Amino acid sequence: QVLLVESRGGLVQAGGSLRLSCVASGRTFTSYAMGWFRQAPGKERESVAAISRGGGSTSYADSVKGRFTISRDNAKNAVYLQMNSLKPEDTAVYYCAADYHGYGPTLSQYVYDYWGQGTQVTVSS
Repeated sequence: QVLLVESRGGLVQAGGSLRLSCVASGRTFTSYAMGWFRQAPGKERESVAAISRGGGSTSYADSVKGRFTISRDNAKNAVYLQMNSLKPEDTAVYYCAADYHGYGPTLSQYVYDYWGQGTQVTVSS
């Protein structure tokens, strides 16, 4: 079993930045690839970014490319999502997830085995 705990999100103005973190416990952190996903009100959950087990490969949804950066610190069992140039359409509940069977990075949410509880990010215009 893997427990994922995201940091608190927050309210930020458009154009601002926010950094999310997710700390994992329960299994060797390098045993799984990690991803970030989000779900806006009334919409389906969508992928944001993913990172391989070692952190050497990343993948991004087109909507966040050039603005968001995913990274991980395996010594701290943590994955991060640095969000810059935020837009109102980035408003959503953000989830981190762990893919125990794959090496990553994959943006398909269906391969992920464990999920955090989610954290709200609100971008005001």
